[in-house]
Amino acid sequence: MNVLIAAMQLLVAAAFVSIPLVRHRYGASATAAAEAELKRQGVRPTVLAENGMRFDAGGHETAVPVTVAAVMVGLAALNLTGGPWAEVLTWIFQSIVLAGNGLILYSNLTAAKSVRAAFVRKGDPMLARIDVPALLKAAEDGFPAWTWTLQNARHVVVFGASIITLAVLALA
Repeated sequence: MNVLIAAMQLLVAAAFVSIPLVRHRYGASATAAAEAELKRQGVRPTVLAENGMRFDAGGHETAVPVTVAAVMVGLAALNLTGGPWAEVLTWIFQSIVLAGNGLILYSNLTAAKSVRAAFVRKGDPMLARIDVPALLKAAEDGFPAWTWTLQNARHVVVFGASIITLAVLALA
């Protein structure tokens, strides 16, 4: 049981670091594509950086997934060594990961709406006139096509491994 749980947690850890690795490798080309789209729209390309919008692996785009991965690796080690806190901490953190991944998926699915709303809240008329779907599509095209398959696989792994882990704990 503990070996299965630890294996699931290691899968979650790997899944969480996969996207920052891709963003690190291809984020500059996605940013360049987004900036080119802004130029096409007649908007200064620096508006993204000025408003903290990034397509690379900087900031929380790396810190959060790496932290989640580290916690999952720690839990896997705790489960493998049979630590007394392993079960309780697994319930807590695996549930948080499951819910957090749900929020990530929701954020991905509503990105255009969220970015548009954030731009409107800034009160900058230049931001308000950006064609956000076109901007996000340009950035998306800056990543290799397989990135979106990886992202979907990542969600399947995180949801599946978390559900299996919690089911194993519930049946124990």
